[in-house]
Amino acid sequence: MRAYLDHLAVERGTARNTLDSYGRDLRRYAAHLAGKNVADLTDVTEPLVGDFLATLRESGLAASSAARTLVAVRGLHRFAHREGLTPHDPARAVRPPTPPRRLPKALPVDDVLKLLDGPGDTPAQLRDRALLELLYSSGARISEVVGLDVDDVDATERTVLLDGKGGKQRVVPVGRPALQALDAYLVRARPTLAKRGTPALFLNARGGRLSRQTAWHVLKTAAERAGIEAQVSPHTLRHSFATHLMEGGADVRVVQELLGHASVTTTQVYTLVTVNTLREVYATAHPRASGGI
Repeated sequence: MRAYLDHLAVERGTARNTLDSYGRDLRRYAAHLAGKNVADLTDVTEPLVGDFLATLRESGLAASSAARTLVAVRGLHRFAHREGLTPHDPARAVRPPTPPRRLPKALPVDDVLKLLDGPGDTPAQLRDRALLELLYSSGARISEVVGLDVDDVDATERTVLLDGKGGKQRVVPVGRPALQALDAYLVRARPTLAKRGTPALFLNARGGRLSRQTAWHVLKTAAERAGIEAQVSPHTLRHSFATHLMEGGADVRVVQELLGHASVTTTQVYTLVTVNTLREVYATAHPRASGGI
């Protein structure tokens, strides 16, 4: 184990914090093996490694922490086998635990409406309202929205052209309230902000393209103004967009296209939200929900 950690430090340049974590993980592993009367790595078998992982999970350790510990253990056995210290690698086939699927943090519709109901008619306020309306209406990432040019919005077709990850473009429909907010911004605010020629749709006070950081600040300020106590992140409106569509009956593959996900499995996490909602409705509405059928 000491040789493996030295290898990581000297040849891999592993950070000190990571080395300390691996050291703790491997000491825990050594104690587990000692409890099984195993004193040499050559005596370790795949079931023993699997048993160690099961013990970690039974102790209440989070899946992410158990997975990190297994990374250290697998690295140790791979190193020992490569150095000729053991005839085989017993940890090679042991897979880390799958972390639980976390539900996206979505806001209730009423909170979204309060978030979008921004007061004021200054150029910055009109811009901010158009920005937030477009984020929720299209489900776009903040980076996609601040990257928009004026010509990417088609008011006639009520669509917006988004540049997604990997340079993949997609056309997404935009709701009427968002188009109205965009029109107000383009007519009454953007000409004031545009101190120099730029195709960018959303501009900062200096006339340049709005940054992701400023857009995130706009969202955070709007949430505070609306009195929203839930944690609001740059993806909050995107998550809310997808969740509300699914709860409204939208097909998961349609939501996949709108979000620009390469795989439908990425989008299917939103079906968990819908199932939870259905379960709550069933529990409160069905006369035999609690007593069985």
